[in-house]
Amino acid sequence: MSSILKVDEIQDTSGNNIINENANTVTIGKSGDTVNVVGTLQSNGNDVPTVAGGIEEIDNWRLTADTTTNGFITSNWERNDSNDFSYLGTGMTESSGVFSFPSTGKYLIIAHGEHQLNNNSSGSFNIYSTVDNSTYTFRTSGATETSHSSSFTSSDAIYVMNVTNTSNDKVKFQTSGYSGGGQTLRGNTDQNETHVLFIKLA
Repeated sequence: MSSILKVDEIQDTSGNNIINENANTVTIGKSGDTVNVVGTLQSNGNDVPTVAGGIEEIDNWRLTADTTTNGFITSNWERNDSNDFSYLGTGMTESSGVFSFPSTGKYLIIAHGEHQLNNNSSGSFNIYSTVDNSTYTFRTSGATETSHSSSFTSSDAIYVMNVTNTSNDKVKFQTSGYSGGGQTLRGNTDQNETHVLFIKLA
């Protein structure tokens, strides 16, 4: 035999709200409470995705020295060590220019290039990724050009990467359009010139 309990509010022994219904709005708990759902939370019979607790990973790496050649940048990377920066979470790891992710998830990658270009020249700072820890595929480019002599320009390449396997999914960065005629991708060990920002979104 079933029973029906008809109330508008349930409180704990201290008089704090546990469940309250008012104008067709159900409130569970009070401000500052932690609501622990044991089992699967559903909405209209469908599972509700886990609510994220905020950004868990932020990391920033920079190029410490200039480069003037085309190709993958395999050296002179360092984590931002300025006194007002601190990475969040486990952080990225880097080996010979290959960046590995600390956990699976969707990562926003912003690659900012600082270029010094000669007359009528161009340059690109590019993002490449792999899903088999072997074959790297071009994903996007931050390109810039100038018609002036010794111009300082910048570029940004932005990509969201779905990392499903931390052993196989990796990323690295490349210069292109550098003909050896004096174009420079600028690096600095004391401040961010060419640098890369990693943010785990979900």
